[in-house]
Amino acid sequence: MPDPAAVNSMFARIARRYDVANRLLSGGVDIWWRRQLVAKVCSQQPASILDLATGSGDVAFALSKGLPATVAITGMDFCQPMLDEAVIKQRSSGGYSNITFIQGDGMNLPLADETFDAVTISFGLRNMGDRHRALTEMHRVLRPGGRLHVLEFSQPYPGFRPVYYFYLRRILPTVASVVTGDRGAYEYLCGSIEQYPDHEGMNAEILRAGFASVDVTRMTFGAVALHVAQK
Repeated sequence: MPDPAAVNSMFARIARRYDVANRLLSGGVDIWWRRQLVAKVCSQQPASILDLATGSGDVAFALSKGLPATVAITGMDFCQPMLDEAVIKQRSSGGYSNITFIQGDGMNLPLADETFDAVTISFGLRNMGDRHRALTEMHRVLRPGGRLHVLEFSQPYPGFRPVYYFYLRRILPTVASVVTGDRGAYEYLCGSIEQYPDHEGMNAEILRAGFASVDVTRMTFGAVALHVAQK
């Protein structure tokens, strides 16, 4: 499992260039992935949402746009420089008054039991030092009947794997080093993707954390999965 201190330091180093790198390295497809998550959440009309590992706030902002202004959204991350980027965006927009950004550890959430109707986490679960502990914390802060939405990289269809892993190992770190100046950060991120469970393995982990049911939608030849679990 990843070392939390090392992960925090890594994201702090790349925070200012994180959004630019995401758009470039995914060819913009990351925007579509997040739209699928937001559509799922909005269809359930939650009154309160925790966006965990919110980073620079892209999902929190998209949720705010898609839901009534009365919906309370909490964006939480353990890396303060990433949160600083989210706050800069919020202030420059002059809107998103229903979003509160706070610092917090996903493995020890500073939140009361049964607080939220929905919890979202996008491309952050694989960076948790203890996934089971993080998932049980998400389960704890959800109200009964609430839903967890996990958007994360996964293991692609077998026919796509050679192309996918060639890109991860050979191309992505080189391009990322030019954009962010930090090749090591993206070598870690690529390695974390390769070691992450496939969609079935992730479903099993979510159920072990206490969720009653989980469904998964695979995207981009299986390279990304959206898991929706109910408490």
